[in-house]
Amino acid sequence: MQDGFLTKKLLSDFIKKEALNSGFFDCGISPVKHLPYDEKRMEMWLTDNMNAGMSYLERNKEKRYNPALLVENSKSIISVLYSYLPEKIIDPENNFRISKYAYGKDYHYVIKDKLRVLANEIEKKAGKFNYRVFVDSAPVLDRAWARESGLGFTGKNTSLINKKGGSYFFIGHIICDLDLDYESKAVANSCGTCTKCIQACPTDALQPFKLDANKCISYLTIENKGEIPNEFKGKMNNFIFGCDICTDVCPWNRFAKPTKEIAFKPKEELMTMRKNDWIDLDKSKFNKLFKGTAFERAGFDGLKRNINFVKES
Repeated sequence: MQDGFLTKKLLSDFIKKEALNSGFFDCGISPVKHLPYDEKRMEMWLTDNMNAGMSYLERNKEKRYNPALLVENSKSIISVLYSYLPEKIIDPENNFRISKYAYGKDYHYVIKDKLRVLANEIEKKAGKFNYRVFVDSAPVLDRAWARESGLGFTGKNTSLINKKGGSYFFIGHIICDLDLDYESKAVANSCGTCTKCIQACPTDALQPFKLDANKCISYLTIENKGEIPNEFKGKMNNFIFGCDICTDVCPWNRFAKPTKEIAFKPKEELMTMRKNDWIDLDKSKFNKLFKGTAFERAGFDGLKRNINFVKES
């Protein structure tokens, strides 16, 4: 356990400083607790079938709403943000489009490794402690906990928005048994009267603070295991993997800074691909180009389905 001379405030300040040293651009800490407001919203969203085919969101609910069940004797959630905004955008001219988060290596592995490094630094300071790291791959309310830790507010496009860095970032957590100093003030919602994200969505997937995954281009091109419904013909804006539309138009992203993470830098071959290269993509080239990336989530068949759907739109 932590040194008796190391106060909660000093240890918490150390953790935040080390997080920045590890490349995260922001870090906050919140207490492990039940979030009844978020549970209610999530349950209403599921009841309305807005999770589409993502049935995994209906499982392990008790853990999703009570993080104490994920880590024994847990007291604190250390939340971090890591930018993925690329320095250079793939040229959209005569091209299909892919979400910026998928340019480089799969973020799950990259961010988890960085969280483990951060945890090791904390252990050097505080001694052994019980923890687990989480990056969008367990029943954790990622955006809710980042919000609780003071890292931002939930925007009308349902993304977490950070006033220092917009919303081009991944969220990670360390849930642990350390007793730490917590944020006492929530970040006020600052969308105001802006509805740019809602107006920009070509499939009408957005209502204020509510996303219907059944209509979301990101869902349709990644998590969706069936065919893309014909009603979305001509509405995909050339996206064949993920979608950035509601993020790109958000005024808060004028504060977003490009990532310095080499692992997120796209291969030169990906940067030079154009429509015909995507159309002619075979499984061998897919494996060579996208091994260890987010594209494996959709797989070769899923990506080809997307390409064929969008090219015929």
